[in-house]
Amino acid sequence: MKVLKLLLTLAILGAAGWFGWQKYEHYKANPWTRDGQVRTQVIQITPRVSGMVTRIYVTDNQHVKAGDPLFDIDPSTYILKVRQAEARLKRAKEASKGMKIEYERIKAIYAKDPGAVSQKDLVRNQVNYLKSLADVDSAVEALNAAKLNLSFTKVAAPVEGWVSNINFQIGSQATANKPLMALVDEKSFWVFGFFREDTIAHVRVGDRAVVTLMTYPDTPLYGRVESIAWGIAPTDGIPGQNLLPKVNPVFQWIRLAQRMPVRIKLDEPLPKGVKLRVGMTASVQILTDTVKQ
Repeated sequence: MKVLKLLLTLAILGAAGWFGWQKYEHYKANPWTRDGQVRTQVIQITPRVSGMVTRIYVTDNQHVKAGDPLFDIDPSTYILKVRQAEARLKRAKEASKGMKIEYERIKAIYAKDPGAVSQKDLVRNQVNYLKSLADVDSAVEALNAAKLNLSFTKVAAPVEGWVSNINFQIGSQATANKPLMALVDEKSFWVFGFFREDTIAHVRVGDRAVVTLMTYPDTPLYGRVESIAWGIAPTDGIPGQNLLPKVNPVFQWIRLAQRMPVRIKLDEPLPKGVKLRVGMTASVQILTDTVKQ
């Protein structure tokens, strides 16, 4: 009886050990991390001209489509510049007409009687006429630039997504090349899994991945490894005082592994009801021991 109990105990311990070993091997072959995060492209909406904001079409966190209006900048200054450019173009064209008439007259006289007009006068009139044509081209480009700046007073969404961080109002001064709001791109979500460096030796681009969001723990997402980072910012060795390397002291006996970002491209479409948001926490497992699908 005692022998039977001993054998049963050994069998249970052996099964538990075998099961634990299998789980460990599975973990080694399919690295897993709880240190994951949802990312996407966040576009800074930056006006290309300066002026007072006269209208805002959206509210914070509103969904917009590409081309939807976001806000307007007072166009009065730029309308005036367009009219001034049109006037300069008109003046340049009229001046060019006069230069052409004079050049054609001198050229006709020279053709009938070369001695009646000097070569110098002929060349000078030709140069003046060509210069007037260049002035017309310059005035045309100036008008195009003025019209382009006028079009920039209406700011539209470049991509489909969600508006964020609206911290201005009607009457605020918009400054060229200074961001006024953010736009979260709906079409560019991905997941970063930050894996210990000693677990990614066998990870390859194209490996299947399972992503579990903290927000939706019962709805796993699937994807593939899109890329593996080639480096992370160093914490030691950066220049310190007198441009000497700055090295942080290490007090632990165990050497901790670095975390390397692995980018996961999610399969589409997403499961019904799942809404991705930038910064969501995720767990990521890479299935390196599975056949590529």
